[in-house]
Amino acid sequence: MKKTFLHNRHVKLGAKLVPFAGYQMPIQYSGVVKEHLMVRESAGLFDVSHMGEFIISGEGAEDFLNYMTINDINVIQPWEAQYSAMCFEDGGIIDDLIIYRYPDHFMLVVNCANIEKDLDWLMANKPNNVNIMDISQQTSLLALQGPNSRKILQSITDVKLNDIQFYSFKLGIICDENVTIARTGYTGELGYEIYGSNEKIVDIWDAIISKGEDLVIPAGLACRDTLRTEMKYALYGNDIDDSTNPIEAGLSWITKIDKSKFIGKDSLANANINSKRKLVCIKMNDRGIPRKGYLLMFGDETVGEITSGTQSPSLGVGIGLAYIATSHSKPGTELKIKIRKNFLKCVIIKSPFYKDGSLNK
Repeated sequence: MKKTFLHNRHVKLGAKLVPFAGYQMPIQYSGVVKEHLMVRESAGLFDVSHMGEFIISGEGAEDFLNYMTINDINVIQPWEAQYSAMCFEDGGIIDDLIIYRYPDHFMLVVNCANIEKDLDWLMANKPNNVNIMDISQQTSLLALQGPNSRKILQSITDVKLNDIQFYSFKLGIICDENVTIARTGYTGELGYEIYGSNEKIVDIWDAIISKGEDLVIPAGLACRDTLRTEMKYALYGNDIDDSTNPIEAGLSWITKIDKSKFIGKDSLANANINSKRKLVCIKMNDRGIPRKGYLLMFGDETVGEITSGTQSPSLGVGIGLAYIATSHSKPGTELKIKIRKNFLKCVIIKSPFYKDGSLNK
C-alpha cells in the first residue's frame, strides 16, 4: 500500500486511513459533516497527492491532445486549464481529466486509479513528435477549498491570487518552493490546487494549517465525496466509466463534436442524437439515503439506478446521482426508490443540489 509524503501528518492528526486506489488515504479527521461544512463556510485542506500527472511536450503535443481528448484544446491559452475526457472509439469514457497549458508543454492530471491505463492509451497513440513523461511519483498535490481559501493562501505566497481566474493557474513560490497554483477544485467553492515537490509538500501543508489558524481544517476523502455529489461532479468508477459516454453523463458541454477528428467522435455524434439515458439529480422526498445500485421506479417500471448517493450535510436531505431513461429524466418527475424492502418517494431536480457556493468569488 502506497503512502503520500503527508502520511505522517495524517497519522499525527488522528485521521482514519483507508485503502484507496492503492494508497493509504485519510477518509476523515474530525468527522465528515464537520469537515464538509467547514469547506462550505470557511476552508478545508485536502491531500490529493494520489492523483496522476503527465507532461506532454513536443511540436505535435497540441494536435495530439486535441485528437486524444473530447474538448477543444485550441481554445485555451498558456496559463489556462481545461476540463476534458478521453474516450474509446465507441464513446466509452477512459478517464476524465484536467489539462494545464504551460508556455512550452501541457500537464494532464488524471484519476489515480487510471494512471497506468491512461498512460498505456496515450503511449499507444503517440506520434514521434510527441514526448510523454509520467511525473506522478515526483509530484504532490494539495487542494485548499472554501470561501476563505484565497485569504489563507495569499498569506504564504508571492502570487497575486486575485489575478488567477477560474480554471487558470500561475507559477509561484510557497515555503521557498516553486509551485503551480491553479484555481481549480472538486467542491463547488472558491479554491486552489497546489502542485509541488514531495520534499516540500509537508512544509506547505504546515504553513497553510498554521497561517489559516481557525479558518481551515484538514479534510478527508469522505467529505470530498459529499461536496462533489452536491455539485453533481461525476466520479470515475461511479458515475462515469468505459460503459458510459459523455453525452449521457451530462458532459456534452465538453464534447466538441464540431472540432476536427478525435477518438470517439462518430460514436459521440450519434449519442448526441440518440441518447437513451441521462445522469440526473435525485432528491429524497421521504426520509432515506439513496445508495449506489438502488433502483428507481416510475409506477411499476424500473427506469433508472443510483450511481452516487449520500445524506447531504448542506441540505439535510438524501441526495443521489442516477442514470434515468431519457423519457423520464425531466426535472420535477416524481419517482420511487427501492431501499431494502421499502419504496420511498423522490424527485428529479435541476442540478446542482447546492447552489450557494463561493466558486465565482
